[in-house]
Amino acid sequence: MSLLFMLRRGPASSVKCCYGKARNTPEEFFPSPRRTPTAFTIRPYSVKESTADTPRSRDDSQSIVIRSKTRSTQRKRKVTYTSDNKFHLPAQDDWSAALVADAFVPAGSKDKVIIEAFPGPGVLTRALMALPKERIRKIIVLEHLEPYLEFLKPLEAADSRVHVLPLDGYSWNSYQKLEADGYLNDINTFPWDQSHPHLHFIAHLPTSVYGEQLIAQFLRLIPDGGWLFQYGRVPMSYVMHDWLWERVSASTESLNRCKLSVIAQAVSSFAQPLSPEALFPYDQHFWPSSVVPGHRVTPMTAVTMDPLKRQARIIEKGMLDKWDYCLRKLFVLKSKKLERAIGHLAPGSTALLSYLTDPTLPTDHPARADVLKLIRKMETTDWAALVRAFDAWPFAPEDLLITESFSREGG
Repeated sequence: MSLLFMLRRGPASSVKCCYGKARNTPEEFFPSPRRTPTAFTIRPYSVKESTADTPRSRDDSQSIVIRSKTRSTQRKRKVTYTSDNKFHLPAQDDWSAALVADAFVPAGSKDKVIIEAFPGPGVLTRALMALPKERIRKIIVLEHLEPYLEFLKPLEAADSRVHVLPLDGYSWNSYQKLEADGYLNDINTFPWDQSHPHLHFIAHLPTSVYGEQLIAQFLRLIPDGGWLFQYGRVPMSYVMHDWLWERVSASTESLNRCKLSVIAQAVSSFAQPLSPEALFPYDQHFWPSSVVPGHRVTPMTAVTMDPLKRQARIIEKGMLDKWDYCLRKLFVLKSKKLERAIGHLAPGSTALLSYLTDPTLPTDHPARADVLKLIRKMETTDWAALVRAFDAWPFAPEDLLITESFSREGG
């Protein structure tokens, strides 16, 4: 198994920090190292228990305060909640969590074991609990931030199916501990030609570049059967920023196409089980709100991803390091044609053009690639041909140094 995602995150309710400065995010959105810590008071929501005469309202004075320090690789946030009742969250009349839960675990599902990471105070967790009980056998919740645990622990006491563990979804040790402590003892391994009928991973990805790095690393564990994929083709469902979805799903005609797009499409199928409009505006459907007054709200979307069957998967077992190397080396020249960029792989690597344009092979042969395509317009089949040629090339570098670089660059 890979040990790459040893990262920390900001809470799901933290100030949104998009990748780079995309989507016209104001300059002042990014705290400067010289800037003093700023306190943001988030939209006030009621958390008082409702009665028949006094329904819960969002106009109450209860609030959440996020104290944002300077940005760091550890993504630390101090979060303070005020609440009279940790079991009940604000009124849910217009929330979409119920729709998301039903889309992730639809009718026909049976005896699912859900591992939910980054639940925050548990809006989606509560929606999963409310589904017909025959759909879900167990919900394992991973959350290490104490303010969120205060809202999650009452769920464990109210429903024996819920197990709230103070573990960080970014840490590989968290998933090892799930196995060591026996939480997955009732999970059987299923053949790769069928989707796992029981185990299901659900996560609310952090609203930062670290969310992109995390999903990239999860996807990279599919080819060699690491992580939860040791049990088979485990489906994954995510709530993510739409800018991340655009990168994951980017076609060869999109300017958003990147290394993450290629890896995702080479190892999985994916779809949006809900219309993106169902989660907009996002802060009115999930609690606590992460909207900073005066700043643009980034839309969120719900996505389900399924690992491909082996015969459909492009990346072969044991070849991921070479894929990483070729993608990393060539995507820095993504606006150049392959025939001109290929020499960037290694000294003498232009010799690979003879492999990819072998005139004795049909044009649609899997060993051939269109070397006149721009790097960002290459299909996964083009990448597969390139990586196979690179693997067969006797002068390919032996030390690819891919782990540190891919972890640093993300998707």
